[in-house]
Amino acid sequence: MRNLILAGAAVAALSGCAAAPVTTAPTGSAGPAIDKAYTMAVADPSRPSTDTSRDADRKPAETLAFAHLKAGDKVADFVAGGGYFTRLFSNVVGPKGHVYTIEPSETSRFTAKAAADLQTYATTHTNVTVIVAPAMDSLKLPEPLDVFWTSQNYHDLKNKSFGPLDMAAFNKAVYAALKPGGTYIVLDHAASPGAPADVTETLHRIDPAVVKREVEAAGFRFDSESKILANPADPHTARVFDPSIRGKTDQFIYKFRKPKG
Repeated sequence: MRNLILAGAAVAALSGCAAAPVTTAPTGSAGPAIDKAYTMAVADPSRPSTDTSRDADRKPAETLAFAHLKAGDKVADFVAGGGYFTRLFSNVVGPKGHVYTIEPSETSRFTAKAAADLQTYATTHTNVTVIVAPAMDSLKLPEPLDVFWTSQNYHDLKNKSFGPLDMAAFNKAVYAALKPGGTYIVLDHAASPGAPADVTETLHRIDPAVVKREVEAAGFRFDSESKILANPADPHTARVFDPSIRGKTDQFIYKFRKPKG
């Protein structure tokens, strides 16, 4: 695809990724080696202050542990924004892994500068490919994924800026992009149970039950939920950008798995 050419070009003096490979424990383990991989990624001194200033609210080490990324994984960061998670993923998956950082062209009026900055980042982190393409086209990746990740943006796919997308077709495309056994992680701002459909546009939130229903309809099995970003004190009535709640919204993280057979 022409849109896949926005990749970090290999530089002769580099051996793949700027971050050193990390040792992880076996899949399914919660041992100290995995914890070290994530804490090392968060502690990387090359992370910009625009990222580290958000760590207290985003709890990146715990979030990475829930997603259970590991060295060698192929992962998509869908609607990557400023690249907060892309940089963490690049560090964790190492030179044998790969991060497909997707900035859908539907959001280009908001993310053009971020996409350009990430393209620059990719020139020195050659395990990162930046893709700018229409949302559905961007899911046609050159290799099967271990993890498909989207953070605080699933709700946006339902809004006018995206058309909105056909969510059934989108989730089926994510399913097709993953390896058998691969995981689909959705992190988003929670709306009240039974909230009207337009809450995605008015408050930039979504009822978690809607996400679960739609993703399972594509063939995924619900695996688990993390409440590390939950905030029961959030009244769910304010826009997520409102100063009274910004950075402190009630957020859910769902992990879905593509069956192996």
